[in-house]
Amino acid sequence: MKIPIAKALFNSHSYLEYRKLIADLLLEKKSTGNEQSEDLTHYSELNETRMNRLDKTIKITDETTSKLKALNGEYIWLIISEGWCGDAAQLLPIMNKMAVESGKIELRIVLRDENEELMNLFLTNNKKAIPIVIFLDKETGSALGKWGPRPQAAVELVADYKKEFGVIDETLKTNLQLWYLHDKGITTQKELVGAMLELDAYKER
Repeated sequence: MKIPIAKALFNSHSYLEYRKLIADLLLEKKSTGNEQSEDLTHYSELNETRMNRLDKTIKITDETTSKLKALNGEYIWLIISEGWCGDAAQLLPIMNKMAVESGKIELRIVLRDENEELMNLFLTNNKKAIPIVIFLDKETGSALGKWGPRPQAAVELVADYKKEFGVIDETLKTNLQLWYLHDKGITTQKELVGAMLELDAYKER
């Protein structure tokens, strides 16, 4: 196990612990992360509302559940996140329910700004994009792969907008949230299940 992964796991949170951490900080009008601003606190408040809603409404498909239960190995999903991140707020409730349904996956969450060494091992286009899911073998602690920071269709939506308008602005953020709303977590489930089946098959060779 790489030292940054071991350190991160030691300092990691369960999903419920992560939710409580964000909620407690919001009572102090703060967000997670090194930087504090009214904007980041505002995004954290929006995300708290989103996650509360998604925890109640998100559905894991029967197909997803049966495929996850059929995994041969046991795994940890180590997720790099922050409370102000809009993508994380949309994705973490799905990932948490998938892990619970599977019986084979333990979900652990770490904060990006507190785990810079780990984040630097899993950059996206040399940027600290989050959320990132690191797939770990539970038995050995070794990293088998990663996923993130968002489903491929959402990646393309952002790339196309930036190509046309040259910026990430509130319109793009709204478009992205609408994409998540209409998708209902289906694409995320399919991509994560596909990644796990591939890793599980490789592990069994």
